[in-house]
Amino acid sequence: MLQACRSVDEFERLNKIDEGTYGIVFKARDKKTGEVAALKRVKMDEATDGFPLTALREVNILLSLDHPSIVNVNEVVVGSKLNFVFMVMEYVENDLKGLMDQMAQSSSPKFTIPETKALMLQLLSGMSYLHENWIMHRDLKMSNILVTNSGDLKICDFGLARQFGGVGRYTQLVVTLWYRAPELLLGSTTYGPAIDVWSLGCIFGELLAGSPLFNGRAEIDQLQKIFKLLGTPNDKIWPEFSSLPSVQKVTFAEQPYNKLRQKFPQASTGLSDKGYELLNHLLTYDPARRLTCSEALNDAFFEEYPPPQRPVFMNSK
Repeated sequence: MLQACRSVDEFERLNKIDEGTYGIVFKARDKKTGEVAALKRVKMDEATDGFPLTALREVNILLSLDHPSIVNVNEVVVGSKLNFVFMVMEYVENDLKGLMDQMAQSSSPKFTIPETKALMLQLLSGMSYLHENWIMHRDLKMSNILVTNSGDLKICDFGLARQFGGVGRYTQLVVTLWYRAPELLLGSTTYGPAIDVWSLGCIFGELLAGSPLFNGRAEIDQLQKIFKLLGTPNDKIWPEFSSLPSVQKVTFAEQPYNKLRQKFPQASTGLSDKGYELLNHLLTYDPARRLTCSEALNDAFFEEYPPPQRPVFMNSK
């Protein structure tokens, strides 16, 4: 397969954009067409002297997808000795984390309700498409959501993504801590796409607040922050709660109240009752009762005034 790929030497590397767990990303120009692209260098598995499973999974998943809210992979190119493999992806100027960091230093520290609606609609559309195609992302966070200068959103970094069938048995060591669903934090290995929905709720809350909703330092601290805001769960609202591995090992303080509305009062945040209900339904403890992406996409919040409006940026990375 790799012998038929173009060489990475056909691209001029402009600068490094990012370095994640599963590869380095460069901004580059195709010498033949002049087109600017993002080159993601896949970390090869030196121990097995071959193509790592995580990279192969990511390449296969991305090449099979076609949706305006999912980053597009144009081709795979190789290093001169076939020792490096690069995914050639569409270049997008910004990611949500960088934008939020910039906004925190400005006179407009967070997105408006119309901008938040536009971003969430695109995010839910892309994730609904993924789940309909039996793929969990498993690492949704601000830095894995790209946004063009004209406000088009693109989900990226599928290094932890995998196909699912129903609710299967998978590793719990997925999703960056602040966006990790409570069933994962409590040790469940049987989960489904609802883990992505929890991450979407955390992202929605962060867009509204201008800062992370739950910024725990470790798993227990993360759970305590979630319980402090949403109340401590029990078997009545989450039937499987007491049977989860960590619940049998740790005793959590009782906090019976959901304080989410107090964190986002309508007067100061502009979040309507419908917006609050959507946020609360995305952050439902019981994964079986959590909204699906397609249900959230059709939520009444997006139909009410003010209408969605895509944010526009002047950045040039």
